[in-house]
Amino acid sequence: MSQPAPKSSRIRDLLTKPIRLPQWFAGRPSAGDPRVFSFNDERESVVNEVAARVVAQCLGARLELLINDSAHREIERLEKQRDDEAREWLGFWRTVVRKLARMSETERHETLRQIVEPMARDVAGNFDPRVYRFAQQVIPGLIAGVMNPKQLMVDAASVRKLGAERLVSLTGHLDEMHALSQIGTVVVVPTHSSNLDSLAIGESLARENLPPVVYGAGKNLFTNPIISFFMHNLGAYRIDRRIKSQIYKQVLKTYSCVMIERGYHSLFFPGGTRSRSGMLEGRLKLGLAGTAVEAYARNAIRAKSRGEAPRPIFFVPVTINYALVLEAESLVEDYLKEKGQARYIIEDDEFSQLDRWLAFFRRLTSYGAACVLRYGPAIDPFGNRVDPQGRSLAPDGRVIDPVSYVTHRGEPVLDPARDAAYTRDLGRELVEHYRRETVIMTTQLVAHVLFRKLVRETPGVDLFGRVRRRGEITWAHAEYVTSYRETLDRLRALQDQGEVHINSYLETDSAERSLERALEAWDGYHTRTMARITDGQIVIEDPALLLYYQNRLVPFAERIAGEGDERAAIEIAALAGAL
Repeated sequence: MSQPAPKSSRIRDLLTKPIRLPQWFAGRPSAGDPRVFSFNDERESVVNEVAARVVAQCLGARLELLINDSAHREIERLEKQRDDEAREWLGFWRTVVRKLARMSETERHETLRQIVEPMARDVAGNFDPRVYRFAQQVIPGLIAGVMNPKQLMVDAASVRKLGAERLVSLTGHLDEMHALSQIGTVVVVPTHSSNLDSLAIGESLARENLPPVVYGAGKNLFTNPIISFFMHNLGAYRIDRRIKSQIYKQVLKTYSCVMIERGYHSLFFPGGTRSRSGMLEGRLKLGLAGTAVEAYARNAIRAKSRGEAPRPIFFVPVTINYALVLEAESLVEDYLKEKGQARYIIEDDEFSQLDRWLAFFRRLTSYGAACVLRYGPAIDPFGNRVDPQGRSLAPDGRVIDPVSYVTHRGEPVLDPARDAAYTRDLGRELVEHYRRETVIMTTQLVAHVLFRKLVRETPGVDLFGRVRRRGEITWAHAEYVTSYRETLDRLRALQDQGEVHINSYLETDSAERSLERALEAWDGYHTRTMARITDGQIVIEDPALLLYYQNRLVPFAERIAGEGDERAAIEIAALAGAL
């Protein structure tokens, strides 16, 4: 049984196929260039290794059931799509179902190979140093031009600062990140609030002269030709979340594992998808993150045979903290409708709407420091802190050997059950890091104080009843100011204890100015009014959006509540376990 011959479609090719520059004058990577600059030279080798390893792993399972599962799931998906891909592959999968029961073992092995190889090839990324250098120099300026075209004309020499550097602030353990990226393989693991997150991380790495990373991106993000061109050429590997087969999931995990084994710095979003609620991730999807544990074990086995130490792997947690979230309205609606799982891929949100992009960026221009990326301290794959020399540290500060975690009877070995347990421990450690490295923004604190008032004034009403109380709850401005100041004082105390961080505006703005700043930001972008001031009274107009922004403070709600707000704070804190 042969694979289907690809059907030609110019539109489909433009939207889904890698668009690459000719290799004329491409040049060869130099010794000091980042590892990923040489990726295209070994792309075929990576694909072949991934395919061979997945085939070998599947042969150890019940092969007929695996192939049958993939075939039926793909037929169901493609019959719904009814597009070029369906016309290309439906016949193949239907033939598999028809012939599978009569196949010999050799024929099943060949069918598995025909399934795995195209999957691996479709997933594999691409990296062009020329596109990377172009993006470094031009993209921040283009963003600046969209955000502030008048200023761009006045001072073209500093467009980079007018764009990303003015709006995105970088803080945290950046010096440590520099050192560790030279010692071992870094896996960046950020929180995930917006489809802009990958761009923000990429720009921050480039600004700091840190090496670029490879990362998985949903295939739905490749439908825009311009975005697709950059993602195709800047290390993104494609994840098609419509494909549910176990074989495909194994291809994704194996690709990630092979890339980390080979020393490619990587990026994962452990939350799996954007936080619909606006809360910090508390339940992580660690499938891809777990591949780093396996990669370390495999590297340890190879290093032991050569009498060497394995190349270290470091996880670097990053919190991405927005004053405004581009897709907030769609995300919180999805959260409240309890469709977070059913609508895993939101196709119709603000990310795909050009007019919302323009409104979003123009509002951010007047806000300044609208996003803070905080790089946390690095940990090894087993959750231990590491020092600037890349050595793993026990809780008491002793240097420990991470190879001991993958060693059995004196030899490093592969053990999936053991690695799964380590990955769960790693996940719990990341959740704690996210909480401690969060930077609270003005819009979030203002929303929390207002939403807490709503909860206090609606005892016995559930969350869905509260979000319908549009325009019903009012609050004297002077009383709000007192409550805000007391809440901020308690938040500052938590910052002094190392429990959280607060944005610079919260340090300097008065309570009155903070409210003005938040209302200006919301009113200038969101289509619905969140709150307004009338005759000295604050009127809560959109509890759902207030809920979304205040949810960032859910872990701290009880500790920053004052007298009279305790019961409301308990209800807010309980949101972490709701829905």
